[in-house]
Amino acid sequence: MQLVAFNDEEKYIRDFLKLPTILYSSKENMEDPDTMRSILNGTHPLSSYFSLTKFLVYDGGEVKGRFCFTRYDGDDVAYLGFFECVNDGEVAKFLFEKAYEKARETGAPKIVGPVDGSFWIKYRLKINMFGRPYTGEPYNKDYYLKLFKDNGYEVCEHYTSNINPAIDDSYVNEKFQKHYDDFISKGYEIRSPRKEEFDGTVDIIYELVTKLYRQMPIFRDLSLQTFREVFGSYKKIIDPGMTKIAYYEGKAVGFYVSIPDFGNSVYHLGNPLNIIRVLTTKKNPKKFIMLYMGVLPEHRGLGKAISYAIMKELRQNRKPSISALIRDGNINQKYVEEDIKGYYEYVLLSRTIRG
Repeated sequence: MQLVAFNDEEKYIRDFLKLPTILYSSKENMEDPDTMRSILNGTHPLSSYFSLTKFLVYDGGEVKGRFCFTRYDGDDVAYLGFFECVNDGEVAKFLFEKAYEKARETGAPKIVGPVDGSFWIKYRLKINMFGRPYTGEPYNKDYYLKLFKDNGYEVCEHYTSNINPAIDDSYVNEKFQKHYDDFISKGYEIRSPRKEEFDGTVDIIYELVTKLYRQMPIFRDLSLQTFREVFGSYKKIIDPGMTKIAYYEGKAVGFYVSIPDFGNSVYHLGNPLNIIRVLTTKKNPKKFIMLYMGVLPEHRGLGKAISYAIMKELRQNRKPSISALIRDGNINQKYVEEDIKGYYEYVLLSRTIRG
């Protein structure tokens, strides 16, 4: 077997992009090749925030595995990501041993992964309920957890996505409704942004996310301009009615961002059929993905009020939803726990580097 480090050589970029098409079915492949190419060649909006070292594993002239290390200024941790590997213990052992050697050469105290470059690109490893992925889900092969654990990695963070059933006119949640009514009576406004307000809404979300998400693993501050570039793609897929901003005394103090579930169609728009699928789904979603939410700490309890505003939308359209990627311990992880029908699970893993 051979480990190849590369920069911008076209052959290796092609092989890097090729591996997911070999490992995943057309319904499971969540990698946008254009986005991935921009990350590899350093032209992605987030590329200036980190340095990336890129590797491929070959066996018999065929690509069998890949990974990258992301490093941030002021952070010695080596973040392992963009990981893909065939289901072969020997190939995986070779890959992880070489990754360990490369990380140790840099003086890193530990390796953490999977982290694909940035909090805003993708991180975490899926560990249960495999099948057709939902939009925004970090998706991988079902044997990856075993490969990581067999090669010295331990779980350091755990996350869940809650599976919420469709609700109808008979659904009542008195506790959440009371929170909603109380906050409205105190002068709070909870509403969906109008289409012409999208750009301003992005700026509002930027301000709130920057304050509220700093404690999250992997999170790094972005400039407003970079955030606009990254979040701007949501303009074509976001559902305004299922997105809420909460205001108090004219100031935004909380938010909830949801999108329809497009599956993986939005990552493969080079296929004209996927463009049709996206347009059809946006017009009549079968499911919603609740991606981001947050409330400033001085407005305790507002999260339940905003969630109730979303419940009212879900009750009207009678669609199921997924509350996505909630870190263990977050207060919203157990919202309406009695109604949750199941959990997708994800982990971050780490390996200490010995001197």
